[in-house]
Amino acid sequence: MESRVKLIRKALGLTQEQLAQRLGIGKTALSMIETGKTRLSSRNRNILVQELNVNPEWIEDGKGDMFNAEPNLTNAFTHRTDNSLPLQSVPLYSIEGTAGLVPLFNDRESWTPVNYIHIPNLPKCDGAIYVVGDSMYPLLKSGDIVLYKQLHDIDDIFWGDMYLLSIDIDGEEYVTVKYIQKSEREGCIKLVSQNPHHADKDIEVNRVRALAVVKASIRINSLR
Repeated sequence: MESRVKLIRKALGLTQEQLAQRLGIGKTALSMIETGKTRLSSRNRNILVQELNVNPEWIEDGKGDMFNAEPNLTNAFTHRTDNSLPLQSVPLYSIEGTAGLVPLFNDRESWTPVNYIHIPNLPKCDGAIYVVGDSMYPLLKSGDIVLYKQLHDIDDIFWGDMYLLSIDIDGEEYVTVKYIQKSEREGCIKLVSQNPHHADKDIEVNRVRALAVVKASIRINSLR
C-alpha cells in the first residue's frame, strides 16, 4: 500500500511537500510512508479517498483504476481541439490574496495557492478561482469555482464561449465571468451574462487587462 502512495503523488503531479501538506503531515513522514518504513494511517487514507478522489480498492490491493470517476458537480466546457488529461493538479487561488487577475497572470509562480483541485479527464488548466457575483446564474453562482486556461491574445477567443476577464473601469480592476460575443461597435467586444437581469455590455478591447477561457466549473453547495 505504501509504495502506491508515491504513485498517487506522481499521478497528481505533486511534490512531497505539497502532498504532505494536504495530508497534514511532514515531508519526512510522507517519505517514510512512500518507502514502506511507516504505514499509511486510516486518517491519511480517508483524505486520499475523500479529497483527492483516489479509488480505495486501488489503495488496498492495486485493483481497478487509481482514481474514481469525475464528480457529478463538475461541468466541463471543452472544444474539439482540447486534449483531456487523465488527471492534473490545478492550483486554486484567492483573488483577494493576489490583488486581482493581472498580477496573478503576470507572475503566477510568486503566488501561493490556497488549495489544489484534482479532477480527471479535463483539458489543461492553468488555475482556478472562486466566482463572485450572480451574472452567470443559474449556470454559476457566487462561491462556485471556475477552472481556466489563460489566453495571451484576444484574437485567440472563440466567439460565444465563456471567459474570465479583468477589465479596467476608471482605473479599477473589475473581474468577471461572461460570454464574449462580437460587437457591432468597432474596437469592442460584447459581454453577455447568463442571468437575464444583467444587460449585455459593449466594452473597448483595450480595456481588457487579463483574459482566460473557462474550461470547467465546480458547483459548491452549502448547508445553512
